[in-house]
This record gives sequence, C-alpha cells and structure tokens, in this order.
Amino acid sequence: MLYDTHLHLIYPDKLRYPWLDSFEVLNKPSTFDTYLTRAHRVGITGCLHMEVDVAEDQIKEETALVADLMALPQSPMRGAISACRPEDPNFPEFLDWAQSVPTIKGFRRVLHVMPDGLSQTDTFRNNIKRLTGTGLTFDLCVLPHQLVWASQLIDHCPEVTFILNHCGVPDVKAREIEPWGSSLSELAKRPNVLAKISGLIAYGDPDNWSLDDLRPFFEHTVSAFGHSRLVWGSDSPVCNLGGGLETWVSATHALTNTWQAADKAAFLHDNAKELWG
Repeated sequence: MLYDTHLHLIYPDKLRYPWLDSFEVLNKPSTFDTYLTRAHRVGITGCLHMEVDVAEDQIKEETALVADLMALPQSPMRGAISACRPEDPNFPEFLDWAQSVPTIKGFRRVLHVMPDGLSQTDTFRNNIKRLTGTGLTFDLCVLPHQLVWASQLIDHCPEVTFILNHCGVPDVKAREIEPWGSSLSELAKRPNVLAKISGLIAYGDPDNWSLDDLRPFFEHTVSAFGHSRLVWGSDSPVCNLGGGLETWVSATHALTNTWQAADKAAFLHDNAKELWG
C-alpha cells in the first residue's frame, strides 16, 4: 500500500495557474477522478494534495476544493499542503485562518523558481518559525544550489518539521551527484527534516532513463536520512514527464525490493500516516 504525499490536481475551469501559461506540457486538466482510476490500480490508499501555485488570491479556494474532494464517499484524500506567502507581513493572519481549517496539514512556498534570498529574509524566517507547536509542516521545494539556504532556514526553526521535496531536485539526466550529494548529506544532519522521494523519473532523460540512472540519487537520499525520515510521493502529474504514475510506482518497488519489510512499510506509508495522520 502507498500513501501519496505529493499529488497535484489541476482544474483550469475552477482555478487560475499563471505559471502554467509557460509550461504547455502540463497546462491541461489533471482531475481527481482520473488520478483515482490509476491510483487504485497501483495500491495507493491515501493521498495529500500538494498546492499547485494557484493565483495568490485563490489559495483559500484551492483548499476548499480539496475539502470537497475529501468529503466524497470512500475518498483517499487525507488533506492539503496549502500554498502560502511567508514573505508577506500578513502571514500571521493567514496562519490564524489556516489553523481553523482541518483540511490543512502543512504549507509550501515554491522556492526553486524564486530568488535565492527569499527564504533568508527576517520576515520569511520568522513567519515559518510561527509554525512551531502548531503541528503544521513546511515543504521545501529547492534546487541543489539552494540546499544551503534551506539548511539555514531549518536552523532558524529547529522545532518546525520540514519535508524536502523531490530529494532536492537532483539533475538525474546529467548524472550530477555532486555538489547535490554533499549538500543533501549536510542538510540531513538536522533531525527536524524528512526527505520526500517523489517523482524522480521526471528529472531523468525522458526518452532514455533507467533504474541505474535513478539508483545513485535514490540510495544516497535513503542513506542520508534513514528509513524513519522518508516519505513517498508520486508528483502526479509531473511524473508523466518521465513515464507516468504506474512507471514511478514500479520503479519505487524495484528500488526497494531488497529492503526489510518494516523499512519499506515506513517509507511507503507508515511515516506519512504518523506525521500527518
């Protein structure tokens, strides 16, 4: 069984996604119904919706959409990782609202497309520190050269739980282990951060990647964090860039086929259930 901690849903008829105007391959509907058909076939029994960087004035509307999907009969949707703007001085009011919404399990601010210094401002850091004691997590989506900035943010907020998305977005296609590997190992020394192994196939050669291309990045992440600090995610529909949900699930099982049963269960569902319920 799998707990998908990184599902994106795209509803252009309901929400606006400005960034998709320049990302044609993903600029189309990706609905819950379509996902469920495929998810049931591969053993996904729970999922979290990951924000899709909707227009800022529709962040609350995206959360409401997820709440509606959670309310469907036998829905595997377990909650939302909401978009947020920690650089905004009004973030404390937004956090007050979010704490009253049981749908929200955590937050993400996409950083890999933003200036490197955004997460280093006092406003951003101190607003993320406000998550201390709330039970709400913060997902980090950063590029390899930004891992050092992520580490500094984590150090500023030692009692906040962070989840590093996509293993820190390594360049699988170019097979560049360094400096990504060293930066990842350094970040993993912080006990309040987990790694999300999600959608690695999207970072390989779309026409010619193999398990041998994924394995060094997969295994280094596991070695750096240990089985108790890993969660799994599909990164659907972005994973379609590397072969799709079924292909990523198959690759995941192949890369973990020698693991102890308890370690595999921790990675594929137990750690996520413990963290987010």
